[in-house]
Amino acid sequence: MTTDYPPEEWLPLSGIQHFLFCRRQWALIHVERQWQENVLTAQGRIMHRRADDPFFTEKRGEVIIARSVPVSSPTLGLSGVCDVVEFTASPEGVRLPGRKERYLPAPVEYKRGKPKQDTSDEAQLCAQAMCLEEMLAVTIPVGYLYYGKTRRRVAVELTQELRDLVRKITREMHDYYRRGYTPRVKMTRACRSCSLADICLPKLQGKLPPASKYIRQQLEKLTP
Repeated sequence: MTTDYPPEEWLPLSGIQHFLFCRRQWALIHVERQWQENVLTAQGRIMHRRADDPFFTEKRGEVIIARSVPVSSPTLGLSGVCDVVEFTASPEGVRLPGRKERYLPAPVEYKRGKPKQDTSDEAQLCAQAMCLEEMLAVTIPVGYLYYGKTRRRVAVELTQELRDLVRKITREMHDYYRRGYTPRVKMTRACRSCSLADICLPKLQGKLPPASKYIRQQLEKLTP
C-alpha cells in the first residue's frame, strides 16, 4: 500500500543527484542547510538560468517546448522544476489546454559538464518524468540530458530499473531527513571538485571523534 507524503514533507527533486554523488554532501545541503559555491556550481547555475524562462513557450513543428515547469509527486514526496519539457504530438499523449491534438511529454535536463560514469543524472531525469506521469496520468518512455561541455543531447530510456532506483533513493533521503542524519564518508577523488569541501572537511573524516563522544567527554569533565 502506497502512502502519499504531505506537502510539508516534500524534498527537493534536485537532491537526488546530490544524494547519488555523495550522501554526506546531500545531508550537508538539505539537512544542515549549508551551501558554498565554486566555479563548477556557478557555471551550472548560469546554464540553468538560460534554460529557465517560465514565461516562454514555443512551438516547433509538432513539438511544444515549455521551460521552467514546476513538478511534484506526493507518492515520492518530491517537488522541483524541469528545465524544459517537450510535448510531442502523439496519440499516446495527453490533451493540453487550448490544443486539439494529444501530446506526449518528455523532460529535458541541462547539465554543465559531460556524461558521468554513474547514474545520478539519469536518476534525476527519471524522477522528473515520474512526477510528470503522476501529474498528467501518462506514461513517459524517454527523457533527454543536454551536456554543455559536449553540446550534445543524450536520450535516456526510463527503464523499470531506473524507476526502482529513484524509489529506493527517495525512501532513503526521506529517512535521513526525518532522522536529521548526516553520514560520515571516506575521502575520494570527487572531493576535490565538491563545493562543500571546506565545510565537509573530508580529510578529517575518521580523525575526529563523533560529536556524541565529544559531548559525553565534556559532560564528564563537568561532573564532580
